[in-house]
Amino acid sequence: MSSLKMTQQVPLARGADGVLRLAGSRVTLDSVMRLFKGGATAEQIREDFPSLPLADIYAVIAYYLRNSRKVDDYLRQQASASRALQTTLEARMNTRGLRERLRQRRPG
Repeated sequence: MSSLKMTQQVPLARGADGVLRLAGSRVTLDSVMRLFKGGATAEQIREDFPSLPLADIYAVIAYYLRNSRKVDDYLRQQASASRALQTTLEARMNTRGLRERLRQRRPG
């Protein structure tokens, strides 16, 4: 009788930037969770990211369901870091002139 492996690895990898991605891809955990929390099924998520194996999507969803508090904490930290970066970049760029030129080009 063969023995079944009773543990399963989560197909997530942390990049040098600290961002969690599905292993072997550039798809972030944030992207998959945003779709899942929005009501998408694993199959619908695969439609958006056809390079991801369906089994990996299911594994990440299962991991989230077992560890939702930790994953949600991670997602909040990522969202906060993203907002901070956006604020920093916007402060460095003076877009007032560009916005005005775009407004002038609008018909009407």
